Amino acid sequence: MEHKNSLSPSRRAYEITMRTLLYGSAFLTCALLLLIIGYICVKGIPGISWQFLTTEESVLNDTVGILPAIYNTLFVIFVSLIIVLPLGVGAAIYLTEYAKSRRLVTAIEYATETLAGIPSIIYALVGVIIFCTTLGLEKTLIAGSLTLVIMTLPTIIRTTQESLKTVPQSYREGSLGLGSGKWHMIRTVVLPSSVDGIVTGCILAVGRIVGESAVLMYTAGLSTAMQDFSGISEIMKSSGATLTVALYVYAKENANFAVAFSIATILLGITILINLAASFAGKKLKRG
Repeated sequence: MEHKNSLSPSRRAYEITMRTLLYGSAFLTCALLLLIIGYICVKGIPGISWQFLTTEESVLNDTVGILPAIYNTLFVIFVSLIIVLPLGVGAAIYLTEYAKSRRLVTAIEYATETLAGIPSIIYALVGVIIFCTTLGLEKTLIAGSLTLVIMTLPTIIRTTQESLKTVPQSYREGSLGLGSGKWHMIRTVVLPSSVDGIVTGCILAVGRIVGESAVLMYTAGLSTAMQDFSGISEIMKSSGATLTVALYVYAKENANFAVAFSIATILLGITILINLAASFAGKKLKRG
């Protein structure tokens, strides 16, 4: 209280103005988020039913179902994350803990920042050339997942790297001083201390994977039929639309906005559940 009274009138006015702007920005951000979520839910929830979630689209039966799109979305998320997380976290650990050449680290950091800013349509074209054509994967979910790996890898690397840099150097020195090896120190001290950043990178990657449409339209296809996931060969050959691509098809091609809003609601729910699961896993790993 004495500190506030000691401020000059101009300084006090400046502090009040900045605090008002800060609170106003926070309120506006939260209000916009709630408005968007509320609008989507109001428009989409009435169209959600058990049949809508557990069947596929059929012209003969005059039914609309998104079960294939849900399967395709979960498959793409799982395959992309299981590949990109080890690659991204491993690259970040190497750049932060092992790399000796500062020029090399700077060059790789610049490259990852550049790749993170490239439009997704360019990744789609690269995916078509490399995975669909050169490697002969054609338009399949595997080709789409591998393209998403390339697209989300810079995000994982940069977020993990920045999180590793926040771990105090004294933690590393203390662990090494007690006789730990380099890798043991990283595994038991550095990684648990930076798990929040890794989880953040995972959440950002999931958000980009779930929300991506251009890449998957070019590399995974637009089919809304149920695919055969009974074996590896069938998975390699399967193609189909994820929820985001299905949303685009229903909204743009079919002009069926009721179904599009219902799909958007399901997308919101899946994203929230995955983010909560990632946060829960991060807390468990940090405590462990």
